[in-house]
Amino acid sequence: MSRPSDYDDGTGAGGSLRAESPEIGLKGWLRWFWRQLTSMRVALLLLLLLAVAAIPGSLLPQRSADPNGVIQYEADHPKLFPILDAFPIQAFDVYGSVWFSAIYLLLFISLIGCVLPRITHHWKAWRGEPPRTPARLQRMAGFSEIRVSNPSATPEEREAFAESAVAEAQGILKRLRYRTVVRSVTRRGRTEVSVSAERGYLRETGNLVFHVALVGVLISVGIGGALTFNGQKVVIEGETMVNQLIDYDTATSGRAFDTSTLEPFSLRMNSLDVTYMTPEDGNINALGQVKDYTANMTLSGEDGKESEHTIRVNHPLRVHGSPVYLIANGYAPKLTIKNADGDVVYQEAMPFIPQDPSNMTSLGVVKVPYGITESDGKHTQLGLRGFFYPTQAELDTGAYTSNYPDLENPVLTLDVFTGDLGIDSGIPQSVYVLDTDNMEQLTGRAVDKDSLELRPGDTVDLPNGLGTISFDAIPRYASFDVMQNPAQVWILVFALAALGGLLWSLFVPRRRMWVKAIPNEDGVVLEYAGLARGDDPALARAVEELQAKHRERL
Repeated sequence: MSRPSDYDDGTGAGGSLRAESPEIGLKGWLRWFWRQLTSMRVALLLLLLLAVAAIPGSLLPQRSADPNGVIQYEADHPKLFPILDAFPIQAFDVYGSVWFSAIYLLLFISLIGCVLPRITHHWKAWRGEPPRTPARLQRMAGFSEIRVSNPSATPEEREAFAESAVAEAQGILKRLRYRTVVRSVTRRGRTEVSVSAERGYLRETGNLVFHVALVGVLISVGIGGALTFNGQKVVIEGETMVNQLIDYDTATSGRAFDTSTLEPFSLRMNSLDVTYMTPEDGNINALGQVKDYTANMTLSGEDGKESEHTIRVNHPLRVHGSPVYLIANGYAPKLTIKNADGDVVYQEAMPFIPQDPSNMTSLGVVKVPYGITESDGKHTQLGLRGFFYPTQAELDTGAYTSNYPDLENPVLTLDVFTGDLGIDSGIPQSVYVLDTDNMEQLTGRAVDKDSLELRPGDTVDLPNGLGTISFDAIPRYASFDVMQNPAQVWILVFALAALGGLLWSLFVPRRRMWVKAIPNEDGVVLEYAGLARGDDPALARAVEELQAKHRERL
């Protein structure tokens, strides 16, 4: 038996055939990259990568949120800091770094690339007709059939009955809000009439709304991050805060924020009223718990006009689009410190930070950078660290505590330190923290000397003849947060739209239903079936209900 002339038996005698694929080229590679980038798998991967990339921003101080922390980190880690701060790591500016921005932009492009083709496809499906009736409905969910026997009927009468039965089924499906189309096809010499119906297009609409809204959230967050401003200010009763960058205790802003957009206004806190639970409220176990905080404010606008307002927890004052929130409060003991010559070197109220929010035991620090003269004639810096007890009580150990948050028995205890406060080192310090590394402690348990103890109106001597300290008053303070974000309304709108679209897509089933009439020698066979686009446990029952309604009408 002869073999073909090009047969290759492994020796190469007949010649070798090798399949060669055409070169993809630059255009082909770009098309491949775009398809990969716009796939849902890559979009999910980028979303996960974005979450992972945000971790360094929460572990390391960021220049935009904590510039002092970055300076302190540089002082504590002088060798590691240049490496982390160098391009392209940018560990102290994570959210503005090149690599984080690249992930964010790729995710943004990927979502758009996923959504746009789906919108086009959905629009075509919305305007198109339901799909054709399958040749074998037996393979579909909920399949059932009814045989209508009438051997004496003519072929024309059977076809007429089949058409009327399908028309009746079409009417039922339309009333159930299905889109329908009637088709006829000839198979094996018989004309089969069927109605194809589909509903649930709004499921995909809700899905698209969710993804479009997600893109809107990303855009709004990006714009808001560039234009946002957030400032915090501690205000003591009787003091005034001004909506200017220099007046805030701490402030963070976006890269594109313009300080000239801050509306000129001022707020004076006249009083901070605190309402506590009393026996009249009917709950003895809740005595001393706070019912409400109310800051009574005077607002002064650019025109000089004043108006009275109140700010409460979760009830901010909205001024020119900048909500002012009440976020914290406490006591600010007012102290007067005089040196040995009787000159006043310090006189102000200093906020103490609550350590026990239920009873307001508070910790505070006072720093006197100049004006204190020691016995040898040298000037020294003075630091005080102590506790304030609104209602002082003594424990079995002899330590003090507070057993009620209001001013029933106020006591202030202070430990005295002298030396270098460290405020001239060039590294910013918190006013609420006392660095005692280069200071000598004069009072307190550590040196076995009693702490200074004062009640309102008391004046006591400082140790070593440094002068005197007076406890003048106990005003309250409140911490306010002023926000300005032009995109926050749009973030809310898109977030609600995303939530609505998600719920919409979850609760709207996508179904296809078919009713087919097949004439035969004995009569007409009516077939019913359905198909779910997704999970639809109620589909079989829906087919049964359609069959029951159709049978009743026939």
